[in-house]
Order: sequence, then C-alpha cells, then structure tokens
Amino acid sequence: MPDFSTLPLPAGFQGGSRRLLACLACLAWLPMTTAGQSPDEPSGFSPAQKAEAKARYTLFDPTPRNLMRELSPDRPDKTESPHTVDAGHFQLEMDLANFSRDRHERVEAWNVAPFNLKAGLLSNVDFQIVFDNYLYSRNRAEAPRVRSGVGDLTTRLKVNLWGNDGGRTAFALMPFVKFPTHTDSLGNRGTEGGLILPLAIELPGEWGMGLMTEVDVLRNGSGGGYHAEFVNSITVSHAIVGNLGGYLEFFSAVSTEHAQDWVGTVDCGLTYKINDDVQLDGGVNVGVSRAAEDINPFVGLTWRF
Repeated sequence: MPDFSTLPLPAGFQGGSRRLLACLACLAWLPMTTAGQSPDEPSGFSPAQKAEAKARYTLFDPTPRNLMRELSPDRPDKTESPHTVDAGHFQLEMDLANFSRDRHERVEAWNVAPFNLKAGLLSNVDFQIVFDNYLYSRNRAEAPRVRSGVGDLTTRLKVNLWGNDGGRTAFALMPFVKFPTHTDSLGNRGTEGGLILPLAIELPGEWGMGLMTEVDVLRNGSGGGYHAEFVNSITVSHAIVGNLGGYLEFFSAVSTEHAQDWVGTVDCGLTYKINDDVQLDGGVNVGVSRAAEDINPFVGLTWRF
C-alpha cells in the first residue's frame, strides 16, 4: 500500500488536513486493489469467468452465497428450466394442491403435495427426485370408482451445457427414469424413461422464452411393450409489477401408440418472489384437445436452501 502521507500538498494543508486527505486517498485506492482478487466476487465477470470461478464447488463444498445464480425453478409451467441448482445447495419445488377434471374420461383427481427435491452435485449438474406424494382419483366410468394412495417415483439428472451463469441463452440435458411405486392401481407397472431438452432465451423488452423438446419411452396401455411419445412446449414470461410475474404456455404431446389422440393444453399462471430463495406460484392448465384434461388448477411453491 503506498504512503499517501508523503504526497505534496498545497499550502495551508497541514497536520490533520494532511491526514484526512491521506485517508480519502486510501478509500479511493482500496477498490482498485481488491477488484479481481477474490474468486468469490461475481461483479464484472463474464459468463465464462463466472462458470470457471464456480467449477471447483461440489455437493460437499457448497457454492458461496455471493456466487449463487438467480432462482430458476422448473415449475410452475410444464417447460423445464435449463438452469441447475448451485453445487452444495438443495431446492424443494412442490404443489400444495393440484386438481384436474376430464369430462370425456369422467375422471376427477387431486394430487396433494407432489414434490421435486433437487440437490446440486456440481456447478452445472443437479440430481432430482420427483414423487407423487398422495393421489385421489374418482372415475365415474369404471369400478372401483375411487382410488387413493401414493404415486410413482421419478429420478432425473440435469446437466447444463451452457448459459447457467449468464448469457442470452441456456441449454441442458435431462435424462429421467420413472419407477412404478404407486399403490391402488394409480399408474402402470412399467419402468419408463426419456430425455428432456430445455432451452431458455432472453428476448428484448425483458421478456423470457422457454422451449422444450422431450422424447419419452412409455409402456403401452395394453400392458405389453413400449412406445415413444414426443413432447414439445413453448412458454413466454414477463414481470407484471414488483416481484409479481406471469407466463403463458402452449404444451403438446403426441403418442406413437395406436389409437392415441394428441394432447394439447394452453397454460397460464403467476409467480411471486418472496425473497431470493422462496417463490409462490399458481396457475391453470386448460385442455384444447379431446385427449387432454379439461382443466387443471394448482398452487405451489419453490424453496431453495
């Protein structure tokens, strides 16, 4: 550190005045010496530099708070986020209540507290456990008319390929496997899986857009063999006022199984960010094809810790 007390001063600056000026000079000099020295300081970093600074953190060596990325949950829309949970941190995403009605199939169902629990393994990788906690289904077209119990368990791995810590686009790979853990015939007996490819794009005017393509390998309804299903979705989002935001989404699922109709929904909802780690949400998914559920309202939350 230079000795500012020896600086030449104009006439009239003596004693205390000289020391005061030296202190002011030190304060002006300090930020220049600390800029770029700390690997935990994200200010002014490019996306590549920020990713490099965070690469050493793992599940057992958590990412420091000042390097953590903005909260970006997979919910509430169906289009998944390409951003992962920071290494060494956890994130709980869940519906508090989820209701659906399908007049064509004459089915009404409640899904209470289904959750997605995420763990950040590496800076660009997280592991997820998705579980349908409690299901209640009433089918007026078959017997028994009422079924209730737990649902299936799904494990997912999200690997971000770019854009995790900045940039106008972000992309990830999300392979998943579903295990038939349900009770009371609330699902099929097949182990199923697939691959999800989510892409996020920053648009002008502070709009955000998400695109998702998904390929699933699902058990046939007849109980023998498997078939492919292709899912595509697009969502746009924007802040409304303060921490309140909204989104609008179109979702499509096309099955290769014989005699299966196209499933299409138009979805909309609101998000409210309480703080950097907690977000509330609510929305409704509306079927626009015969095979889709007519209506599916829900409320839920995201909590990062």
